[in-house]
Amino acid sequence: MNLSKQIKKYREREQFSQEVLAEKLYVSRQTISNWENERSYPDIHNLLLMSVLFDVTLDELVKGDVEMMRKELDKQQWNKWTVLMILGMLGTILSIGPSIRYLGKLGLIIPVLFTVFMMYAAFKVEKLKKDLQLKTYSQIVAFYEGKTLSEKDVKKNARKDFWIKVALVIGFGIVGGVLAAISLLFA
Repeated sequence: MNLSKQIKKYREREQFSQEVLAEKLYVSRQTISNWENERSYPDIHNLLLMSVLFDVTLDELVKGDVEMMRKELDKQQWNKWTVLMILGMLGTILSIGPSIRYLGKLGLIIPVLFTVFMMYAAFKVEKLKKDLQLKTYSQIVAFYEGKTLSEKDVKKNARKDFWIKVALVIGFGIVGGVLAAISLLFA
């Protein structure tokens, strides 16, 4: 987490040793070391004291951690909607044959419902991409790994991203076609 770096940065800016900061906060030097090495996390009381000692707002002190937590929540949303989109796609493909076989033409309602579900999840993923300003496959991978790409890296990876998208579309098309054909065997 970023708080450990913030504590160390502000401690050094104030020219406090770990011992001096520990005395001011009424904790041990080992506690300060643990905070700076991400082995433990200060409680709210100590965070407030440090914000006063360092003459920074609490928000400035924990800003990086709040941003990191926001990114983690965005990543969880990304995972959720991606999984739901894939499940909707699989449901659509795998339900075609059995639905037609057992329910006739009326059975097409089931794959249509799966398709609507898949499309809703896909729109949610696209909204997340827009909100997070992710345009290329490289940016999505970098986001997922907790990194950011410079504009230069984005331009450099544009051709590679194009071919990755082509491969994904062809791959999903082939897998979808095979699964649909298998599903139709049940019809």
